[in-house]
Amino acid sequence: MTAKVFLDTNVLVYAAIGTGKDEPKRQRALALIESEEFGTSAQVLQEFFVTVVKKAARPLSTGQALEWIEQLTAFPCYPIDHRIVRIAIEQSARHKISYWDAAIVSAAQALGSNTIYSEDLNEGQEYSGVRVVNPFTSRGGTS
Repeated sequence: MTAKVFLDTNVLVYAAIGTGKDEPKRQRALALIESEEFGTSAQVLQEFFVTVVKKAARPLSTGQALEWIEQLTAFPCYPIDHRIVRIAIEQSARHKISYWDAAIVSAAQALGSNTIYSEDLNEGQEYSGVRVVNPFTSRGGTS
């Protein structure tokens, strides 16, 4: 199970519910989903579900969110297990980032990804051999 790039939660959220002022981000996120050999993690799918069903201004139904998740699981999805938790704890301390961000980095690394598309981590930063690209900035591809 490998993936060239790793998509963080925010990319998937924009793809599913980006409207209005977020329409350009939605278009960019959909383009990434269609064009990249991407992977994700169980953590990302959990965060996606909570965000689009509970936190969104115009939330999806549970069924709609589940349809998205079912489609996304056709791509590599790294599970959460005790090994990834331990690695994330170590990376959190090493890189001085939150545990949750370190878990994203750890899952991306485990999938063999060389790039994480995210607007939450530091643009251009490299964490343990995985580079962060914000796909919603001019450097990352749109703006």
